[in-house]
Amino acid sequence: MTALGLGCAQLGNLWRERCDAEARAIVDAAWECGIRTFDTAPHYGLGLSERRLGAALADRPRAEFTVSTKVGRLLEPVDGGGDDLADGFAVPRTHRRVWDFSRDGVRRSLEASLERLGLDRVDVALLHDPEFQPDSALRQGFPALAELRAEGVVGAIGAGSKDVTVLARVVAECAPDAVMVAGRYTLLEQPARDLLSACAATGVSVLAAGVFNSGLLAEDVPRAGLHYEYGDAPAALVARASRIASVCGSLGTTLPAAAIAFPGRESVVSAVVLGADDAGQVRRNAALFAAPPPDALWAELGARGLL
Repeated sequence: MTALGLGCAQLGNLWRERCDAEARAIVDAAWECGIRTFDTAPHYGLGLSERRLGAALADRPRAEFTVSTKVGRLLEPVDGGGDDLADGFAVPRTHRRVWDFSRDGVRRSLEASLERLGLDRVDVALLHDPEFQPDSALRQGFPALAELRAEGVVGAIGAGSKDVTVLARVVAECAPDAVMVAGRYTLLEQPARDLLSACAATGVSVLAAGVFNSGLLAEDVPRAGLHYEYGDAPAALVARASRIASVCGSLGTTLPAAAIAFPGRESVVSAVVLGADDAGQVRRNAALFAAPPPDALWAELGARGLL
């Protein structure tokens, strides 16, 4: 697993349509930048992300990359047309998502993912948003993943969520290999601090995702209209991000560079997983990752009560 990963929600047409060539260019740019960790899910574009990622990796040496996907939402065909924009993806609504963390549901989900990806195994399999059915996810879904790991169909297993409480339960009750923390250990907010400590104490790897808080930290100058939690960022958070950006500028760095570098400072974080709207953004993110801010930034943000 490379320390920088590509989050592949955009390959599923997150927020807007992208043609196959645009999606392929995102993956190609990531590969050119040395990224070998790719995270996807059936949820992303009703399977489109997995299909596009699989196609883009089909001619790459299998031993040279890591793929993670998720279970918990089965995709069932539907009639009726329309689109999936209510769930954030600009794709035709050909399927509906059905929560299912049962043993059969987990196995069916992974089987379908492997078919879409064109792979015979995935390196990481995660319970996706287990907070929606926590008892089923932890009591049925996780043991099902453990069976698949024993069979060699998956490598590491765990859970991915923006809910710190449910991830703490997974760590305490299930002994996962890894958890993906989405948007809860970022430059803007750190409610997952205790979770990271628990992971470090128990040998659980952390994948840090959502480090831009859905977009608010992705630009040098924060502004109204940028996303936070997949909606418009509140004015108070825009103001806070602007103050952080000002400190970054005074020390010769930028807000996105600091946002990318922040979670990776923790030794328990195995990879920082970043989405990208296009190939140019992949290259920008990789360049920022390779040139982290000065250490003085963290002390200065702390002194100003911004971290």
